Amino acid sequence: MKDFSVALTHRVGELARVARILSRYGVNLKSVTGLAIDGQVQIRFLPDEVDAARSALESAGIRFEEHEALTVLLENRAGELASLADRLAEAHVNLLAIYVTGIAGNLVELAIVPDDVKKAKKVLE
Repeated sequence: MKDFSVALTHRVGELARVARILSRYGVNLKSVTGLAIDGQVQIRFLPDEVDAARSALESAGIRFEEHEALTVLLENRAGELASLADRLAEAHVNLLAIYVTGIAGNLVELAIVPDDVKKAKKVLE
């Protein structure tokens, strides 16, 4: 799974512009998040079709970063995220992003975007 990060100027219509170009290429988003700070917006998303998302952004001249995302299943209870974060921190893994990608029964599926995928995979084994 891949995470895409797009930095935009915080103005009306920017999200619509990115969403429109992705839809033209048939890209559906598994999860999306965004945050505006000091006139800038950071949009991050997990596309269902990585190659199509890459092509869409490139064709529109939209600069982006792409990172590997790892899936994690946690029990839906207090302390689970803290435990995961502690284990990653002990391994000196920093997270670039975290997404909720699903909830089923007593489980929460997360997608994490680590700065060091190899170390993160060892922690998750």
